[in-house]
Amino acid sequence: MKTENNLLALRQKIPSHSPDHNYTDEQIIQMFLSVCTTAPNTRRNYYRAISDFQNFLSGIPLKDVTWREIEAYKLSLTQGIYRTSGRPLAPASVAAFIAPLKSFFKWGSEDGISIFQHNPTASVRIPTTTVTSRRHYLTKNEVGELLEILREQSLRNYLIGLSLVLLGLRVSELSGIRWGDFHNDALGTSTWLTISHAKRGKVREVKVPQQLWKLYLEHARSLCDTSDPDQDLVLFQVTPRQIQRIIKAAGERSRFVKRPTPHWLRHTNATLALLQGASLQQVQETLGHSHINTTQRYLHTVEQMKKAAPDFVQDCLQEYID
Repeated sequence: MKTENNLLALRQKIPSHSPDHNYTDEQIIQMFLSVCTTAPNTRRNYYRAISDFQNFLSGIPLKDVTWREIEAYKLSLTQGIYRTSGRPLAPASVAAFIAPLKSFFKWGSEDGISIFQHNPTASVRIPTTTVTSRRHYLTKNEVGELLEILREQSLRNYLIGLSLVLLGLRVSELSGIRWGDFHNDALGTSTWLTISHAKRGKVREVKVPQQLWKLYLEHARSLCDTSDPDQDLVLFQVTPRQIQRIIKAAGERSRFVKRPTPHWLRHTNATLALLQGASLQQVQETLGHSHINTTQRYLHTVEQMKKAAPDFVQDCLQEYID
């Protein structure tokens, strides 16, 4: 009965399709989200972007959209036109609104779907964004100070910080960890965490260092008052927004000038791992990057930290330098 109810609910979201079917805009959106998004955060962000575009259209059906409406919408974002705040959005924010539209209209105009006669976003370019993450990391001493502040607050907060910097997790991945997501390897010598709710619905395995695993055990047992926690136990019963606030508050209490976010700790994980000798592939697999090019950005930061050209020149001219 439960399976039949699930299938019925799915059919209501995705009606039988024919190219001539007169779908409502909401039906089209729900079909796209059901087929093309799996991660809750992605689904929520895509829906928000498409809904914002609908508000801009002021009643124009999605099937009647041309490249002109898309470009006009992009212009309104970059210049702050028609927005309540009146402020223009940064290129990265504009990209976050335009990219879902490109995916949406590309899907709806594909052969076999043909909900849209053409793809109005085909010639629309996503704004180029400047990569600033190369500077968004903490030094070893800064990590130590941040963790000490979190440790003084509670074991939970300390573990949140440790998990972000040791495992390189995203906040949505951290808040979704259940006890059943941990497992041993074939030899029983190490513990691994299965991230089954990663970005774009991907699944990956992350090795859990031994000391961190012992702290996880202590924390889990304190939550359920038993030595054998239930598989469905949520390890961190906080929302992604609460995690962000915890890290922000700890950063504000620290003595360093930087104001870290949880994502800074993910960047720190990659930077420290590469500095200590981890390979690009190891870091890529831990962070769950689809493309090695994304991981290589951190390599640029690491290379800058090592001996640079001016250092070699100084070595050559050392006898002339006081």
